[in-house]
Amino acid sequence: MGERDMTSEMTSEMTSVLIVGAGPTGLTLACVLAREGVPVRIVDKAPAFHRGSRGKGLNQRSREIFEDLGVGEEATASGIEHITLRKYRGGKMISDHVSAGDRVPTADAPYASGLLLPQWRTEEILRGRLAALGAEVELASELTGFTQDEDGVTATFADGRQVRARWLVACDGGRSFVRKTLGLAFEGSTETEECMVIGDVRADGLDPAYWHQWFDEDGAIMLCPFRDSDHWQLQAGPERDAEGRLVPPSPESFQRLFDRHARIPGIRLTDVRWMSTYRINVRMADRFREGRVFLAGDAAHIHSLAGGMGMNTGIQDAFNLGWKLALVARGTAGEALLDTYEEERLPVAAWTLQLTDERLRAVREGVRKAGVGTEAVVTEDTTTLGVAYPWSSLSWEGPDAGTRAGGVRRGEGGAWFTLRGRPGPALREVAERCGELVRVEEDEEAKDLLLVRPDHHVAMRVSEDRAGKVTARVRSLQTT
Repeated sequence: MGERDMTSEMTSEMTSVLIVGAGPTGLTLACVLAREGVPVRIVDKAPAFHRGSRGKGLNQRSREIFEDLGVGEEATASGIEHITLRKYRGGKMISDHVSAGDRVPTADAPYASGLLLPQWRTEEILRGRLAALGAEVELASELTGFTQDEDGVTATFADGRQVRARWLVACDGGRSFVRKTLGLAFEGSTETEECMVIGDVRADGLDPAYWHQWFDEDGAIMLCPFRDSDHWQLQAGPERDAEGRLVPPSPESFQRLFDRHARIPGIRLTDVRWMSTYRINVRMADRFREGRVFLAGDAAHIHSLAGGMGMNTGIQDAFNLGWKLALVARGTAGEALLDTYEEERLPVAAWTLQLTDERLRAVREGVRKAGVGTEAVVTEDTTTLGVAYPWSSLSWEGPDAGTRAGGVRRGEGGAWFTLRGRPGPALREVAERCGELVRVEEDEEAKDLLLVRPDHHVAMRVSEDRAGKVTARVRSLQTT
């Protein structure tokens, strides 16, 4: 579903938003826009969809976003919650740890656990939702250049085709062609050597009820299972040859690493479907917008793999930008609203870089002790439920302005503000004067008026006698 190659069908017709890159970030953005009826095209230079596990987990905040997009149940059915980490030392099992085993769902935070899900399946779920909304990924579409003016962007592709769009969003990864073309700085650091080999393998005979983690003094290997899949994600410290040089990943090297650390006779690693290397790369663009071009996900910021924050931060970038683009594209809000994307998400990206550096140090130190595994990376921060925008120009009033509102929409989200309060004149006044920008939710027990943004963050909280201030704030979006 949603997988046909549209190379020959792309025309130079106008679209509202052109998304470059069809990973989780680009797909999330496309779904948000398509749901709102905004014309959107999403392209990718790859000739076929990736099948590697790569980023393998949705955190609690991303699960809320998937619920809002109407794919929460499908994701949950495809993933693993509360995975048990089985830790070994010297080939012997030392301890088990149930991920988020001490957490339970609540009304404010309905997901107690993150979700183990291979990236290929995450993308497949989002593509299915996008297809249901009437849009599809256009494969084999390599962007080779673009120009912009005050009205839009003209994008040129490798075969000479052109697309005209009001906005272009770069979701094309850490080596972003769009970012490089804009000449934006991408400051940070890169470790000189790869610190990990990674791949998808079969490991018949290994118990899939556990994420197996072998940590020894001289190296490590981990095998993570996936639901309804014969393949595991392998992560390991790279092998070195007799001269101390890194050995490139290969099926034979994977087997040698497994035999060395797991020490389980008879288990063969076979059917290697994908393999790669990983080195720590920590960088961030100096801005996330240049005129009518935006950066999101790895195109804007890359960081260590600790906590699985890369994919999740990109999904959350897209969700923040999506509702703003939708309102402006529909003419419901003025273009100044788009300035708040960088205002809000650039500081979050900087915080995420610091967080992942800190968590990487924690896990590197933790695994030196027998019985400790990747659970050392997990904290309340890595759920990103606490990410807030108190500094934002959209955090208008109230002690909790900018914080994430509790609860989660279940497939009923949209590009409107939600006003919660007791039924009565105050609610009616705001609804009548703000039109399609506000949806009213009646709550007989409400003590005030709570205005929640489309991305579930509090915009303002005021008493009922100040309903006029809510109206003024919302309507200001239409005129700026």
